Amino acid sequence: MKTFLKEVLLELHSTKEKISDLVFLVPSKRAGLFLKKELVTIYTNQTIFVPEILSIEEFITKVSGLQQIDNIQALFEFYEIYLNINPHLEKEDFETFSNWAQTLIYDFNEIDRYCIDHKSFFTYLSNIQDINHWYLQKEKTELIQNYIKFWESLLDYYNDFKDRLLSKKIGYQGLLYRKASEEIKEYIKTEKRKHILVGFNALNNAEQIIFQSLLEVGLAEAYWDGDQFFMDNSYHEAALFLRKYREQWEYYKNKPFQWIRDNFSNEKDIKLIGVPKNVGQAKSIGKILSKIPESEIENTALVLADEGLLQPLLNSLPNTITSINITMGLPLKEAPISGFFEMLFDLQKSPNTRGLYFKSIIEILSSHPAYRLLGATSKSLISTISKENTVYITLKKLQGQVVEDKKEALALLFDPWKDVTTALSNCRKIVQLLKENIDKQGNALELEYVYHFHLVFNKLTTIHSGYPYITTIGALYRLYKDILMTESLDFSGEPFQGLQFMGMLESRCLDFETVIISSVNEGVLPAGKSANSFIPYDLKRAYNLPTYKEKDAIYTYHFYRLIQRAKNVYLVYNTEDEGVGGGEKSRFLVQLDIDKRPNHKVTEYTVSSEVPKLVNQPLQVEKNLAVLQKLKELAEHGLSPSALTSYIRNPLDFYYKYVLGIKETQEVEETIAANTLGTVIHNALETFYKPLENTFLTLENLVEMKSNIEVELKNQFRKEYSELDITTGKNLLIFEVAKRYVYNFLTSEEKLLKNGVQLKILSIESNLKTQIKIPELEFPIYIKGKVDRIDELNGELRVIDYKTGRVTHSDIALMDWDNIIEDYKYSKAVQILAYAYMQYNKNPNSEAFQAGIISFKNLQAGFIKFGTKESIRNKPNYQITAAVFEEYLVQLKKLILEIFDNNVPFTEKEV
Repeated sequence: MKTFLKEVLLELHSTKEKISDLVFLVPSKRAGLFLKKELVTIYTNQTIFVPEILSIEEFITKVSGLQQIDNIQALFEFYEIYLNINPHLEKEDFETFSNWAQTLIYDFNEIDRYCIDHKSFFTYLSNIQDINHWYLQKEKTELIQNYIKFWESLLDYYNDFKDRLLSKKIGYQGLLYRKASEEIKEYIKTEKRKHILVGFNALNNAEQIIFQSLLEVGLAEAYWDGDQFFMDNSYHEAALFLRKYREQWEYYKNKPFQWIRDNFSNEKDIKLIGVPKNVGQAKSIGKILSKIPESEIENTALVLADEGLLQPLLNSLPNTITSINITMGLPLKEAPISGFFEMLFDLQKSPNTRGLYFKSIIEILSSHPAYRLLGATSKSLISTISKENTVYITLKKLQGQVVEDKKEALALLFDPWKDVTTALSNCRKIVQLLKENIDKQGNALELEYVYHFHLVFNKLTTIHSGYPYITTIGALYRLYKDILMTESLDFSGEPFQGLQFMGMLESRCLDFETVIISSVNEGVLPAGKSANSFIPYDLKRAYNLPTYKEKDAIYTYHFYRLIQRAKNVYLVYNTEDEGVGGGEKSRFLVQLDIDKRPNHKVTEYTVSSEVPKLVNQPLQVEKNLAVLQKLKELAEHGLSPSALTSYIRNPLDFYYKYVLGIKETQEVEETIAANTLGTVIHNALETFYKPLENTFLTLENLVEMKSNIEVELKNQFRKEYSELDITTGKNLLIFEVAKRYVYNFLTSEEKLLKNGVQLKILSIESNLKTQIKIPELEFPIYIKGKVDRIDELNGELRVIDYKTGRVTHSDIALMDWDNIIEDYKYSKAVQILAYAYMQYNKNPNSEAFQAGIISFKNLQAGFIKFGTKESIRNKPNYQITAAVFEEYLVQLKKLILEIFDNNVPFTEKEV
């Protein structure tokens, strides 16, 4: 394939131009590299000096005599102007100023690039704002007057800002362009070499002035990359600018317009591929690449309309791709370490007087960079925080739990950044510590990330020392984010070998036989409308400044120019309309179908993943010798009622908790959990009732207990949560609920005594254990548990289990004994009968007794007794006798035999 750059060089070669004496101006540095490559292929048998090849930015810098500054430096220079103009007026701090100043600098940039008469422009703009408010009210308020004063000051801002930069021989991009357009005549006087203008399209006014000046004096030749089809169709935006230059430039009234080729109409195989989601695009492109022969990969370009797809695509490359060249950099904000510093800034931006919030601490300690700094210490600190349930932590407490050499790292991370200088110093020290640690590991990629963050914080330090306007951590964070958005991690490699990864702008002047373009969606390609400007649309039109129409035309040109000479074109778009990069497919795809030429083969299809039919197979764990051995140990130690009901609920949970011994991860509870509330209430009642074992409860006992409710509950909460604040918020409400539960319970006890009953406390939190004789098993089986309370009410024995949740009579009223081990609903019956049976085994000859539950959420129900009944209409029999235990043991043995049956796996139940 004959590329555009090769055509230009062959044309110059045929005219006998001495190539070494020429100056080539190209749209980008990358185009210059490919131009040198083509020079080698044409002048293989000759020795020549390589001509001077300049990108347009390099040429503008050379002609203007100014040094270009970045947006950050321009912002600070502008802030100094802002402070000096109308110094008597109140001035905004830098953080507030930067919110609108960046947009204004962008507008200054456009005004200069298009060489607009700034005096009339800013007068026009301020008048528009004045008229807008004149319609609102005739008498302008002070606020409106200040607002209009701002617009009237724009001319002063611009003039002073421009003069300041010119005095320092520096400038933002637009100022360099304006200055170059003013200096081009002087440049022409001293420069006699011919300039070859290669492959340009959308020129700003400054560039047009420069190019026309060079052309008119015979110091330049321009080679445009136009196509007959687009040039002949006035509706087509791909040639919007080229038609304009051909028709309006004085030079082309007497000279031919070079060139208008007919490449787009050549034979092409174009595939429009709809794929759901960005990851789907990456996977689909990987499959496309795997089908391209290795010999053709070097002449293949993968163009990313959305550069955020770079990492997914890198991870989706097939094994057939042995080498790649990536022209774009990896945005530094995508580096893993950027998230770490994001968390640090979030923590430090708004320090809390109560200490460091545990979630922020755990988030930072869980990150990879923190592990680099602290090693295993980071995990132990997280464990301690969770174990002690500490919501707000001090640095001193953290340092008290680590060895001496880790204290400095903790201080760098968590010591409050008192000012910007401290913040920058700490960040640079963190980077240095990371570098030292990574050096030992030898991770080159991670070291490269850290090096770039070293550069970022050095840049921030230089800016801070040169411009003392960053006074808060918030302002520093905003500046840090701005710098991070513009910095990238550059890839190194051989520029002409392998698959070419590039963005849309890097594709200028380059041609490939196979082109794959990703994210061909509206809002991405073309980018769509954006309102990042103070200049109204009508004013832009009046002064011929570019609007979204011209910007769309630029995207259109790049898109069509990419596929002009290509033979195989794959255009991939996201079919999903939600998320980043989603939405409808690009208008370019619709237009391609309209523009279809006779030699074009356009195929459209949608890619979808094969979704297998999901068969809901419950998870099963077979029992082996190790499992059976663990079960035997459990049997000897004693199966608790909770373990038995856990198996009824879900055998797999029983396996995880009791066989494998997997515990739930300890997490910090900001709000008191329901199970902890139950623990606190149980412990408080144990403290109250334990001294009364084997004695009769009296009203005096209850009055004393009531007077100590608050103190005792506070003690119990302190044991569970040593650092938790229960004086405010939800925790205060939960504490009051606990008080109310205990108070209501003691009040219900009072009512019993006032009704003349005798209540004797036999035991509190009594540990019980008994053997279940199962002949089918060769080893002993025990059940064990701690029963909350055993008492005698008017001489009748009661076994009582406390529940802080809601329990009703139906939960422990049984008609069909088979249900007790089948339906988890009856789990409370399983538990209370287990306690009753263990108590019964202590004295098998005792009379019938009662067992049941006291529900703190249903205290009005009183003592909810376990009962059996033959039908719904019959009243329950609440007496627990030997006959009841016989029925219970039949079911209990059946359950235990299932647990210990080697042929019955632990099978997951839907809960």
